[in-house]
Amino acid sequence: MHPSWLKALLTPRKALTPDQQRAVDLIAAIDDGGIPLNPARVNDIARRLGLEVATTAPVQETIERIRSVLAGAWQ
Repeated sequence: MHPSWLKALLTPRKALTPDQQRAVDLIAAIDDGGIPLNPARVNDIARRLGLEVATTAPVQETIERIRSVLAGAWQ
């Protein structure tokens, strides 16, 4: 089951940008049990959301930062 903030994202009040939609899709896939196999893709999504991400940053840390950005965007 998705967290309530993610459900709110899936029924947004305004249209999501393509970059925001990619981030929402990534987080939803992870929450459904998926494992991000490509750290470069995760980093690209984070950067497109405006985050600075080192190439050496742990993927899990970057995912948590993406979650924070998404949660903050719709509060």
